[in-house]
Amino acid sequence: MKKTGFIPRSIGRTINKIKSDFNPQSEQQFVQDYRVSRNRTTTAVKFLTMLVLVPLLTQILSKQFIISPILERVRGENTPEIFLNSEMEEEALEELKSFERQLKFNNLVHQAPLLSSEVIEEKVKYKALKLAEEFIGKSNNAISNVFADLISLIAFGVVIATSKREIVMIKSFMDEIVYGLSDSAKAFLIILFTDIFVGFHSPHGWEVVLEGLSEHLGLAANRSAIFLFIATFPVILDTIFKYWIFRYLSRLSPSALATLKEMDE
Repeated sequence: MKKTGFIPRSIGRTINKIKSDFNPQSEQQFVQDYRVSRNRTTTAVKFLTMLVLVPLLTQILSKQFIISPILERVRGENTPEIFLNSEMEEEALEELKSFERQLKFNNLVHQAPLLSSEVIEEKVKYKALKLAEEFIGKSNNAISNVFADLISLIAFGVVIATSKREIVMIKSFMDEIVYGLSDSAKAFLIILFTDIFVGFHSPHGWEVVLEGLSEHLGLAANRSAIFLFIATFPVILDTIFKYWIFRYLSRLSPSALATLKEMDE
C-alpha cells in the first residue's frame, strides 16, 4: 500500500504544470510538437488522397486508352457473341418486344400514320440492329472493367507496398482522431457502422451492392449466391465486431462501452 504524501497529488501535478509552463524551453517544445503533428496530418491526408486517386485514375486511364481500344479491335474482327450472359439477352429481347408492341398499338389506335406489316418488320429489324450494337458496347465495357479493375488493384498494392512509413503515420493519425473523440461520439459511430453493415436494413444494401458489382463485371446476378452471401457475411462481420468490442473496447474505453450499451438499449 502506497503512503500518502504530505502534499496531495493534485496539488503536486498543478505545481509541476506551472513549472513546465514557466520553463524557457516549453514554448519551443510546443512549437516543435505542433510542427510534428501538422506534418503527420499533412502526410496522412496526402497519402489517403493518393490511395483513392491512384487506383481510380489507373482504372479510368487504362480502360480508356489501352484496354477498350484493344478489346474493340479484337472482338470486332472476330464477330463476337452479342451478349455476355442471359440477363443481357432477356433485357434486349424485352426491349425489342416492347418496341414492336408500341408500333402495333400506335398503328391500331391511329396515333401515327398507318404502317404496313412490311414497314413494321423493317422498323423492328432496324431496332434489333441498334440493340445489338448497344449490347456489344455493354459487353465490351464489362470485359474492360474486369481488366481495368485488376490493373487498379495492382496499382493499389504497389502503393501500399512502397509506403510503409506513410502507413505508420496513417495509423498514428487515425489513433489520434479516434482517441480524441468523446465517448458519445465513439458509441454513435459504432452504432452507425453496425446498423449500416450488419443491421436490420443491411441486407437490402448488400443486395444492391452485389447486383451492381455483377453488372459492372458483366456477370449474371445469381440470386441464390447473393442470398447466401447476405445470410453469412453480415453474421460473420457482426461476430467479429462484437468480439472486438468485448476484447478491446472494454479495455481501451470502458466509459465508451457503457455509453454504447445505454444508447443501444
